Amino acid sequence: MYGWIWRHLPGNALVRALISVVLVLAVVYVLFQYVFPWAEPLLPFNDVTVDGQ
Repeated sequence: MYGWIWRHLPGNALVRALISVVLVLAVVYVLFQYVFPWAEPLLPFNDVTVDGQ
C-alpha cells in the first residue's frame, strides 16, 4: 500500500517526502478531531469493575 502511494505522488523524493508528511498529519488531525470523539462513547473506557471500598 505504501509503495503504491509513493509511486503515485508527484515530484522527486524530497517533494514526495514532504507530501507524505502532510498526508500523515492530515490523517492524524482527522482522527483526533472527528473519528476519536465520535467513537469515544461507543468504547467501554468508563466501565469500571473495581468496587469502591
